[in-house]
Amino acid sequence: MQPPRALLAGTITALLCACSPSSTVAPASEAIVPTSQAATEWLEVVSDIAEEDDNAARRGAIRQQLASIGLEARAENFDSEHGPGENLLAEVGGPADAPVLLLGAHSDRVDSGNGAVDNASGSAVVLELAERFGSDPLEHHRVVVGFWDQEERGLLGAGAFVAQDNAPAVLYVNFDVFGWGDTLWMSPPGPEHPLLASSRSAADTVGLELSAADNYPPTDHLAFRKAGWPAASFALVGREEIDGILAAYAGTPPEQTPRLMEVIHSELDTVIELDPNAAVRGIDAVENALRAWDSQVGTEQKGAAG
Repeated sequence: MQPPRALLAGTITALLCACSPSSTVAPASEAIVPTSQAATEWLEVVSDIAEEDDNAARRGAIRQQLASIGLEARAENFDSEHGPGENLLAEVGGPADAPVLLLGAHSDRVDSGNGAVDNASGSAVVLELAERFGSDPLEHHRVVVGFWDQEERGLLGAGAFVAQDNAPAVLYVNFDVFGWGDTLWMSPPGPEHPLLASSRSAADTVGLELSAADNYPPTDHLAFRKAGWPAASFALVGREEIDGILAAYAGTPPEQTPRLMEVIHSELDTVIELDPNAAVRGIDAVENALRAWDSQVGTEQKGAAG
């Protein structure tokens, strides 16, 4: 996830010191134990990515995870002012001639911490959804997954992907900082987009709140929107954090520092911060929302054709 402009300018210390020393939610003091096999496996995937020393090795870990579920990664290389970059793409499944649903997350991290929350967590969500949609494909859409490089440099990998004449997907769904909390935080493709309604229903079913608005931290979905693609983004946080996070991104540090702003881009960004049980509830919600969206869109298309 891109930090606030002030942090990009190297003033993270000043921003956090301007806030109260107390946090809305304190960083974790001990790891949360997974209570299901799905939560255990998701946390293991995050750990495999986060424990790597550099971004190239993180991509290597993602390649291995894709191979473990029978998917082959292909690399799309690009150059930027920060040097060469590499995006990873993989075909998941679905009808060969169907429109594409693209799911993605950035694989790179900053130098501080292990980048477990930002964004091995999001990458692990995409890998889990790839496994689910690979074993039980959508009826009306072909799923492709992408892992973007140099997000932390300014959404450069996602921007390079859309600039490389890749055919637009009917929907891009992004995942960034999927760490803990009671709220699925969404930037929807639009106020009337069917994914918004299906996400609200799906979140409620698994016991999560949905917070959806255009006011949302900058991450890779913006590169797709700039290119004219319908795009959404999901994060998993505590509801009480959202106003403070948005205030920090607006350049007005809140009285209490939200947990997310203490963790990301810092030495605190390790797997101990993650709540794998909440993450799996969030993944279940997103999967169900996308399946409902697929069914609704497919039904509408058949009705229009008839």
